[in-house]
Amino acid sequence: MTARIDVKTAKAKALSRATDTARRLQTMPGVGPQTALAISGFAPPMESFKRGRDFAAWLGLVPLQYTSGAKERLGRVSKAGQTDIRSLLIIGAMSRLTVLARKSIVEGSWLARILRGKPLMLVAIALANKMARPIWR
Repeated sequence: MTARIDVKTAKAKALSRATDTARRLQTMPGVGPQTALAISGFAPPMESFKRGRDFAAWLGLVPLQYTSGAKERLGRVSKAGQTDIRSLLIIGAMSRLTVLARKSIVEGSWLARILRGKPLMLVAIALANKMARPIWR
């Protein structure tokens, strides 16, 4: 079974090197061959989204909004999007957090502030949301 997994992994890596979009997506930290292939294969054309937040909302990485008038309330993360790509981005964000934790996170940065008061999984989802926006770009 390990040999079959290795063959499939090698085939995915070769395919991700062959396509231009997947090769460019892999330059982002936290995006590997499987994530890049999933985005290039299953996501609609990026021109169909008006901005990066719309792409992140399609993935299900943004909080639900309860707004009335001028008062805006943000709820839990919706999870109502494309589950495969969303989970791959969250896994990539978790690996990125692990690597950054080994080095050191710059004090006063966005990531350091959010890590202070939030659970690790919530930080990973927020980081995946931030990763989705440059992917759209």
